[in-house]
Amino acid sequence: MRVLVVAVLACATVLGSVLIGAHTYRTRTRVNDVVIVTGLAKDDFTSDLIVWRGSFARRDAVLRSAYEALARDLETVRKFCAANGLAESEVVFSSVHIEKQFDQVTDQEGRTRQDFKGYLLTQTVEVESSDVDRIERFSRKVTDLIEAGVEFYSEPPEYYYTKLGELKLEMIAAATKDGRERAERIVSNAGGVLGPLRYSSLGVFQITAPNSSADFSWSGAFDVTSKRKTASVTIKLQFGLAS
Repeated sequence: MRVLVVAVLACATVLGSVLIGAHTYRTRTRVNDVVIVTGLAKDDFTSDLIVWRGSFARRDAVLRSAYEALARDLETVRKFCAANGLAESEVVFSSVHIEKQFDQVTDQEGRTRQDFKGYLLTQTVEVESSDVDRIERFSRKVTDLIEAGVEFYSEPPEYYYTKLGELKLEMIAAATKDGRERAERIVSNAGGVLGPLRYSSLGVFQITAPNSSADFSWSGAFDVTSKRKTASVTIKLQFGLAS
């Protein structure tokens, strides 16, 4: 009888261990069952801020003469801006940058020296406006200043968007929705049920020109050359499976 009791207890112990092990295995397997997807969102938009810059210069061996000539050019540029519809408050002129220039001369013995050539005086002008189309048109006409005798250099306009924060939040929500839909489709096709979100990781927020072939970078591309832009963002999502 004593031997029978011991045997029964041994069997119960073994059976209990088997049941506990099976439960642990099922629980561990369920915990480790995950589906990982990447959600994507894209949005095309138009810039609402433009920044245009230009510069003009004068050269002379006498500093005073160069400065007086540059001052006349400054007045010509002011009048040109006003004549083309720019308000005085929109146009910002920098201080004058003065640079001494030298010629490198080599004598018959191969020795070099720096001979003073004169002064180069440069002044820049910048326009920032929310009226993108108007400033864009102005930037195309500004080379007319060359015909007025001004040595003028115009830079390509830069285009920005002032509501990037709002746009980014909307796109993160859209990318998350896209990722969940992908995960639900995958799990449903496999006959399962999608569980809760366990982990998410935001990818790089990119702004490029439409149909651009520019490579994405880990630091994020930010195009300022195109008025029309395309924003994109990815988000990595990890879901569990429902038991």
